[in-house]
This record gives sequence, structure tokens and C-alpha cells, in this order.
Amino acid sequence: MLQARNLSVAIGGKVVCRDLDMAILPGQCWGVLGQNGAGKTTLLRTLAGLHPPQAGAVIWSGQPLQTIARRDLARHLGVLPQSEGGEFWGSVLEYVLLGRFPHRASLFGYSAGDERIAWQALAQMELAELAQRPLGTLSGGERQRAAIAQTLAQQVRYCLLDEPLQHLDLRHQIQVMQVLGKLKEEGGALLMVLHDILWAQRCCDRVLLQFADGRVLHGAAEELLTRENLEALYQCPLREIEVAGERCLVPGV
Repeated sequence: MLQARNLSVAIGGKVVCRDLDMAILPGQCWGVLGQNGAGKTTLLRTLAGLHPPQAGAVIWSGQPLQTIARRDLARHLGVLPQSEGGEFWGSVLEYVLLGRFPHRASLFGYSAGDERIAWQALAQMELAELAQRPLGTLSGGERQRAAIAQTLAQQVRYCLLDEPLQHLDLRHQIQVMQVLGKLKEEGGALLMVLHDILWAQRCCDRVLLQFADGRVLHGAAEELLTRENLEALYQCPLREIEVAGERCLVPGV
């Protein structure tokens, strides 16, 4: 179980999350929503142990996150960043194989089993035909799918995903959410930063609303994804419509 206990998070002198108590349980899918600059990425990085909290603690299976060796943690907790520093000069397959690093048993390379898992992840993201291409030659959407394939190859039970749908066309958004939904059905836990309210309504059973002043609301999606809450969150008008019996919130323009 991944927990935040009385967690406060700050960056650049600004508090972006204050006094957060929450637990991410197996079989849950969390959506994190908020304006640009509200601190969603910083919160996700803090939950992953990549950014120090201002106060409180992040707990993994009863232990403070900072006391756990990174490689041990990476066998259970995967992180999809919004962007990566530097450039990777290898092939798409070599990039996806990096997801196997926490599990690698030999100092002399990856096993046949590691390669099989990487190929399976590539197939899930419809990238098998591009496996030998240099990663740098891919489009933005293809690179995003390669990054998701790398996370899938890691074979973790918990995934923290920062804007997993960025750069993706509608068909590949559906594909990714179906793959992630299957992980949830198999007992995994997901927390993902999203900008599309409709995806949060359709796929998340829990949400965390992160306001620009550091306040957070979290709980059941059907209770918190209201017009009143989301207009306060995004500071813009919304319209509530019904499509095939399903309530939807869209921009009120």
C-alpha cells in the first residue's frame, strides 16, 4: 500500500499540496486533476520518492519511502514521467528493455525472459514493427507509447503516470486506457495525472483535485467530479450534458 501521511509538498517556495492523508490501494485507479502549475507533477514525484516532502511522509508497505533502496522499490512501483531529460540514442527495443533493469539478474545483459517481456509490451502498444528503429526517429505519440511500453515491461503492481495520454490520438488514448484498465482489474493500482475530465469520469474510481492554493480534495470520483467542484478547480464555466444516459461535463463556451 502506498500512503501519504500529513503530506505537504512545496516547490520554488510555493506550497502545492497541504496536509494530504490518503492511501492508494490495490485495484484502485486514481485521477489527479488541476490547473497548469498547480503542482500535480511535483506531487506525483513526491509520491514516487523523487522530490522531498516539505512535511509529513510517504509510506510504502509500512516503511518510509526514503528508507527503501531504489532498485527494490522499482520492482513494485513504476513511474511514467511527463518528460525525460537528455536523449536516448538506442533503439526502441533497447529503450523498452530499460524497464527490466530492476529485475535484471546478470551484470552481462538482459535475459531471454526480459526480452520476451519487452516484446510483449511493444506489442501491447502496437510498436513491435518499430522495435529496431532509433528511438529519436519516432513521432511524439510513438515515443509516448514507447515510454508506456517501458513501464509495462517493468511489471509493477503500482504505477504513477504523469499525463499518460499526452501526444496520443484518440484511438491510442483508448488503447492505453484499456491496457491500464486491465492492470487495475488484475489487482494493480494506478494514479495518473489527467487533463481530460471525461477520461477521469470514465476510468477513475477515485480522484484527487489539486487547487492552485495548495488545497486538495480526494475521494470517490462520482462524488467529487461535480460541476461546482470542477468550476472552482479550473476557474472556468462548464456545462453539464447527458449522452446516452451518461452525465458529462464539457467547457461552457
